[in-house]
Amino acid sequence: MSENVINNLIQLGYLVATALFILSLHWMNTPKTARRGVFSAIFAMVIAVLATWAQPGITHHLWVLIPILASIYPGIWLSQVPLTAVPQRTALSHAFGGLAAGLVGTAKYFYWISHEQEMLTAFRMTAIIAEIILGYLTFTGSIIAAGKLQEVKWIPQRPWVYPGQNFVNMGAFGLAILLGLLLIVWPNAGWSPFAFVVIILLSLNFGWMLVMPIGGADMPTVIAILNSFAGLSAVAMGFVLDNKLLITAGALDGSSGLILSIIMCQAMNRSFLNVLFGAFGQVQQSAAAGEQKQYKAETMQGAAQILENASSVVIIPGYGMAVAQAQHKVRELYDQLKKRGISVKFAIHPVAGRMPGHMNVLLAEAEIPYDDLLEMDEINPDMPQCDVALVVGANDVVNPAARTDKASPIFGMPIIDADKARQVFAIKRSKNPGFAGIDNELYFLDKTWMLFGDAKAVIGELVKELSGGSGMH
Repeated sequence: MSENVINNLIQLGYLVATALFILSLHWMNTPKTARRGVFSAIFAMVIAVLATWAQPGITHHLWVLIPILASIYPGIWLSQVPLTAVPQRTALSHAFGGLAAGLVGTAKYFYWISHEQEMLTAFRMTAIIAEIILGYLTFTGSIIAAGKLQEVKWIPQRPWVYPGQNFVNMGAFGLAILLGLLLIVWPNAGWSPFAFVVIILLSLNFGWMLVMPIGGADMPTVIAILNSFAGLSAVAMGFVLDNKLLITAGALDGSSGLILSIIMCQAMNRSFLNVLFGAFGQVQQSAAAGEQKQYKAETMQGAAQILENASSVVIIPGYGMAVAQAQHKVRELYDQLKKRGISVKFAIHPVAGRMPGHMNVLLAEAEIPYDDLLEMDEINPDMPQCDVALVVGANDVVNPAARTDKASPIFGMPIIDADKARQVFAIKRSKNPGFAGIDNELYFLDKTWMLFGDAKAVIGELVKELSGGSGMH
């Protein structure tokens, strides 16, 4: 087969892969087609790898085969993490993507400066600098984000701050940019390789310094922002390698991460700059240490009786449901209530859990009809007519302080109006505050009753009561 034919087939493969990547994102829009979207992305990646591998210039096939074989087991392991660990798994994926982009940019630079200096044009150097800065900062930043989400002991969950930290961070980033500009102008100077290595070190350092001052509550947004950075580094890598598929796939990845970040920031009524440099979670520690207010606990029997006599119930899931893996028990509760003719809806906050769509995925896994999952803006107008709001492990996203307390760190954040329901039951593992580090005013209202315990166990007891396990009719 002639080289021209092979090149044409490679370009056709890239075109098909590009179309499949775009369709993948489109099919991810709804749960009905999400599985198709996943398989579309898998096929696209397989085609992209095979098309790249088939390039005539690639002759050392063993060096391609070894990393593919070596990555199979880690890939299978990462695919089997529980849904509660998906955010940190996603952060690790971004870390690997950023590291790959950084290493490719590094290899290309040192190869060209040693063998083909004429290739180091201003355009290519601009792409390489963007690639290594974004790639390496994404790598270390994502590792720290994954560690915070995994609650690794040596990584503090609260913001790690010191005076003048933002100036130090931005100074390091600014120095990397300045050195990058000098390299673009003088890519072949004797000092260029040394400056290149300094940029790498500054970028690696900036990544972890960027994420350490950010509290656990903001990690989902940070992951989305790092997703965008990883995509942009892939775009730059595409320009360096002259690979149109990489440019397209990176642009899709970067833009989806950016859109996701915007949605999450709007859901918290905060800006990118506030998320990245606001040290959210630091002030709250003192707020949480105030006077202890009293909760009112309810028995399972009492809660089941009230639920049985309700005409409308809104279930508000949160991270506590995810940790307890209670979604299947929630489905059983849903079935028991629907059997009695009770209207049951789920109120989904955009930042409930630890990543956007976290609750949707868990509830879809339990095969709860997607039509009964309503976003915050859809459900809030109906909350005053709701007989019972059942909060399952959610905290900050139902805290009325976001509306009333100007001193609260979550003031201005849109919340689900659970406090407007006629009665509230809140399932909570302990009396500890949520991610924001503050008490939830909802839990101290006269209409609110607490059901303490693991969400799976509590919901299981409610199901037992409703199904007649304790003599109820």
